[in-house]
Amino acid sequence: MATIGFLRVSTLDQDTEKNKLDILQFANVHKLGNVEFVEEKVSGTKDYKKRKLGELLETLPKGSVIITPELSRVSRSIVQILEVIQITQDKGITLYSLKENFCNMDNSIASTVTKTIFALVAQIERELISLRTREALHARKSAGVKFGRPAGKGKSRLDEHTADILRLVALKVPKTIIAKQYGCSVGNLYNFLNRLEQCV
Repeated sequence: MATIGFLRVSTLDQDTEKNKLDILQFANVHKLGNVEFVEEKVSGTKDYKKRKLGELLETLPKGSVIITPELSRVSRSIVQILEVIQITQDKGITLYSLKENFCNMDNSIASTVTKTIFALVAQIERELISLRTREALHARKSAGVKFGRPAGKGKSRLDEHTADILRLVALKVPKTIIAKQYGCSVGNLYNFLNRLEQCV
């Protein structure tokens, strides 16, 4: 088990000393043991799985603790924050956020309200993404782009996901993420997309 003080800053000159002191005081009051600080200087818009936070969630054992100054240090995306909250709950890792007085493992009013509001905002965020996706598909369709599995020999297990993959491509989601989502290599994904383009 470990107690981690997680600090993310987006600029090299951002001071983290006050955040460290707040985390140490919190850990001392709640008798959480020695704190090991993990810092990363990276934009919160970057997928947490590709950051130090993702590595932490993969390696920390059940019973560990993560303390962060505020939930925006986890990610700038509400959807990703909710995902991290769910992952820590599932793995038995306690997540504390000092600014919001939040703990993923308790049923306090503050934590319940925070999760409820985040879930609502995440739903709105997903609906806005869906709307932008439909608008992008409509624009491509109006420009003459054809969708669906191309005719001809050979089938791909990606065929049934064609519409979803094209939506993600239209949203400029990195190919590495799309490939991981559908369990294929990046090379296979590019071959699949190239085959679609040849049939347009």
